[in-house]
Amino acid sequence: MLSVFRALKQEGTVFTNPLAGLSLTTPVRLPEPLPSDRLRGLLDLVDSVMGRLAVGLVAVHAIKVTNVAQLPVTALDLARGTLTVHLRGQPHTVYLDTLTRRLLDEWLQERHDQWPASPNPRLLVTTHSAHHPALPPVRYCALRRAFDRTGITPRQMWSDRVLDEARQTADPVHLVHLFGIHPGTAVRYVHAAHPDKALPRIR
Repeated sequence: MLSVFRALKQEGTVFTNPLAGLSLTTPVRLPEPLPSDRLRGLLDLVDSVMGRLAVGLVAVHAIKVTNVAQLPVTALDLARGTLTVHLRGQPHTVYLDTLTRRLLDEWLQERHDQWPASPNPRLLVTTHSAHHPALPPVRYCALRRAFDRTGITPRQMWSDRVLDEARQTADPVHLVHLFGIHPGTAVRYVHAAHPDKALPRIR
């Protein structure tokens, strides 16, 4: 499932060389992929609409679960089929695939049915947070339960998605562009996916 999701458009961003000045001499612990059989049928294991959306956003688009919890409703642009995630203070555009759009449609319908007058600006809400005066994001534990049902932690799922994409390309700039990750992180994943290849020159 995870290997077929790519960004279908370019955002017009020009990378001058985000890896300039990086030292690759310090040994780091490389990420390891999850066994493929553990990735099959993940969504079928999750028993809530909100949980399936959270798992889908992490497993398909490598959005960290902490960022998923913070997403405002305004981050979603259904007309353009995009989701804007703020990473390290910068907006990052995610282009939604068919599966994720279906999961979003199902969640938006449930959100409207359950809490039509909720003032909470977050995309994900629960009975606790929908009308809480502090307008809090959904609690991490509420999302973590969905991942517990899959037997895969949010961190493992995020890492596997990035590594899967790195297997398809030896270009760390592609990973930076697609996932909004730090260049150093992108280099690590490319090296993990292609240990016998030299890092490609970035122009």
